[in-house]
Amino acid sequence: MHAHVDLGSVTVALLGPRRLTTTLRDTYQRAAAGVVEFDRPEDVSSRSLSGVGYAVIAVPETTDSADALDGADVWRGALATAGAALPVSVERVAERTRGSITLVGGGPGDPGLITAAGLHALAHADVIYADRLAPAVTDELAPGVRVVPVGKRPGHHPVPQSEIQTQMIEAALAGETVVRFKGGDPFVFGRGGEELLACREAGVDVHVIPGITSAVAVPENAGIPVTFRELSRSFTVVSGHDPLDENELEHLAGLSRSGATIVLLMGMATLPQTVSGLARHGLAGETPLAVLEKGFSPEERSTYTTLATAVVDAAAAGCASPAVTVIGPVVHALADGARPGSGVPASEMPTSDAPVSAASNGDTPDAGTPDPGREARS
Repeated sequence: MHAHVDLGSVTVALLGPRRLTTTLRDTYQRAAAGVVEFDRPEDVSSRSLSGVGYAVIAVPETTDSADALDGADVWRGALATAGAALPVSVERVAERTRGSITLVGGGPGDPGLITAAGLHALAHADVIYADRLAPAVTDELAPGVRVVPVGKRPGHHPVPQSEIQTQMIEAALAGETVVRFKGGDPFVFGRGGEELLACREAGVDVHVIPGITSAVAVPENAGIPVTFRELSRSFTVVSGHDPLDENELEHLAGLSRSGATIVLLMGMATLPQTVSGLARHGLAGETPLAVLEKGFSPEERSTYTTLATAVVDAAAAGCASPAVTVIGPVVHALADGARPGSGVPASEMPTSDAPVSAASNGDTPDAGTPDPGREARS
């Protein structure tokens, strides 16, 4: 960077291949009022350069002088075509031989609940491989970033997991800064562990940024604490993507009888097998149960029922994925006070033996959709 240039009130345009401009980005972000990046001359226009007061053309450090001048001239031509009369400098930059991959947990759906570290990683990414349930954060991204949707729906996986891993590893090996953006937390039914191991095996630098898990946040937003003094001293988070076997059902029923809360993710499609299995292994039919749909979205809705009537009540209410199911007395722990988050008054919460009550601040989702969960399979 040219020290004699005062950039404090200037937006700088970095021009060149992303593997080069990424190296300059942090330096100019600290010194300038703003930074925009262009990796293709055809993207340069008077509109895209609006507010830019200085341009830096990045050329490889190993390129000889003639080739460097030729490369710079291409960008100067693009600036001239755009009608931009800007001061321009050319900087030689060491090429990155390898990039990195960061697994970022996006939290339960509200962009405001992404961690500061997660937002920083997203803002500095060259390419983002995003799950379907990852929050929308368009305004936080760098200009020119590539966002690759790799989300899954039940029975429809347009990009298989192995291909997701291959694509992001190849991007990192090409020198790009890669973010794998997920809903919830990468390590809670998010296949983040598999992806981390694949990165290590490929020799790629990999980092993990945790996210707020929907297993706790969605119940909390609906006014259900997963633990509560004298009601529950522990909670267990279970994947309901596949039916639980008899040993798992017996274990969960025993935990619940001892006071533990059960939180079920990806469990709508297997809800009948789950509740019948828990009942078969001794969990009382009057045990409170809540189905919390589309947490932190305008269509958020909570349905309160019991273990014995959950299947009938959920079908009658049209419960559908994505949903978090909570089983245990904590479902009604805050029934005497205002419920945070969902805006549903506590007076609308039934007692454990009352009929189903569905509270909604949006349209009722279509019934019958298998549940991919808030956290994974997204």
